[in-house]
Amino acid sequence: MIRLTRLGGEPFILNADLIQYVEARPDTFVTLTTGERLVVTESMDEVLRRAVEYQRTKRLIPAPRHRPRLDDGANTATEEA
Repeated sequence: MIRLTRLGGEPFILNADLIQYVEARPDTFVTLTTGERLVVTESMDEVLRRAVEYQRTKRLIPAPRHRPRLDDGANTATEEA
């Protein structure tokens, strides 16, 4: 997810995976894979930088793995001989 700003100054978070392309004419238009077009205050280069940084971050932060809790012995059943 990347933080961008609408022309009116309102910040919002965009799922960068949905970006299809970005245009500068002279305002920056972000077109999503859904067909929606957003106009943002950031430059085309800045949107690109944030999107690339987001994609890199996705691959650098490993997904949490399920790890079994270590039992401290308090809940173990013991067999009597």
